[in-house]
Amino acid sequence: MTTEFTINITTTRFDEHYSPSDSSRATTNFANLARGEHRQQNLRSTLTIINRRFNDLAHWDNPDGDRYALDLEIVSGQLQFTAAGSDQEFPLLEVLDIQILDRMTGVRYPGIVGNNFSSYVRDFDFSVRLPAVNDAASEFTVPDDFGDLHGKLFQHFLDSAAYRERFQVAPVVCISVSTSKTYHRTENHHPILGVEYQQDEYSLTDDYFGKMGMQVRYFMPPGSVAPLAFYFRGDLLNDYSNLQLIGTISTMETFQRIYRPEIYNAHAAAEDTYRPTLERDDFSETPITYDRVERSQLAIKQGKYTAETFVNPHRGMLEQWAANYPVPAA
Repeated sequence: MTTEFTINITTTRFDEHYSPSDSSRATTNFANLARGEHRQQNLRSTLTIINRRFNDLAHWDNPDGDRYALDLEIVSGQLQFTAAGSDQEFPLLEVLDIQILDRMTGVRYPGIVGNNFSSYVRDFDFSVRLPAVNDAASEFTVPDDFGDLHGKLFQHFLDSAAYRERFQVAPVVCISVSTSKTYHRTENHHPILGVEYQQDEYSLTDDYFGKMGMQVRYFMPPGSVAPLAFYFRGDLLNDYSNLQLIGTISTMETFQRIYRPEIYNAHAAAEDTYRPTLERDDFSETPITYDRVERSQLAIKQGKYTAETFVNPHRGMLEQWAANYPVPAA
């Protein structure tokens, strides 16, 4: 008997009034911003920076620098299935979706979904499974099947009727470059994405996204001080409009300036040969409160939750399902 996994999608507006629900991942970056006594100011400041950066990049026919505004929604994907004779639900992943409002014409354009990607199963893989494998290992070891289940669950999310009915294009996930790798500036330059960087070898995160059927390229947009990692399917440079790419850049660069100011709010731009580091002191903190230590601790807690409520009790079913599900194609 084949297990049927159904995807259900719900959305929550991300604005200055946003408050995380009980089912939202506490390690989700936007949830971290929305807690504490400064929560509303955090959210208001974050959205202001995003909109300013968008208008800075979309500068044509925009003399006052305020033509565009972004509306953000948190997209939550739940996995529904039957096990042990009862209906089960597990919070699979969360991403941000972007809508672009042209204030001059009143037209609203779809942006790119996928920003700020977060996943319980990813927490389990990196914060529980990988440390357990390496506890007794003499050298760092990554299992051959590391990320396989997560990649197939992500593919199932994209294949679902719920996703296809709501989104017309493939997602793009934009995150920080790895502090364990060195990046080299190339001669390739895109008018929106900026100058391209390349690295000599993929990071563990690059390989993990590869299991999700996603390629990676690294670009430092105009006015930025460090390259961003863009994970995508298809053709990053030609599958999306300029406004769509700007929406992803302005949103994710803002979040990275908050989360990793040592890299993305540095006082000097990345050199031709660039090794990102969190150890530098020539950077500026943003006025937005963000608890990076708490986020790391919660990743472990939620990875254990995933093990206890999803992976361990349903291991046999998950292994059988994954064995019959096709490998995501990049």
